[in-house]
Amino acid sequence: MDKNTFVVIMAGGIGSRFWPYSRTRHPKQFLDILGTGRSLLQQTIDRYRSVCPFENILIVSNEEYGALILEQIPDMRADQVLLEPLRKNTAPCIAYAN
Repeated sequence: MDKNTFVVIMAGGIGSRFWPYSRTRHPKQFLDILGTGRSLLQQTIDRYRSVCPFENILIVSNEEYGALILEQIPDMRADQVLLEPLRKNTAPCIAYAN
């Protein structure tokens, strides 16, 4: 495992294409889509734990989802969750994480 590797997970979308399952207050990244008992976000975190140290995993999302992220990933520190005040698509999200 490379301690110089970082992972940035973009989890700020509202999941509009997955309606009616996905809602603005509870979008698809927080849903157990595959029936595994784990949300898509939790499954993504699980996959990357073998790629880099857990403390090198960052999630970029909207302020609205901060509490939900920390609820679903309880061992994640608040400083690993970068929260944007507004949804502005992918480019600002990547710039913010940089």
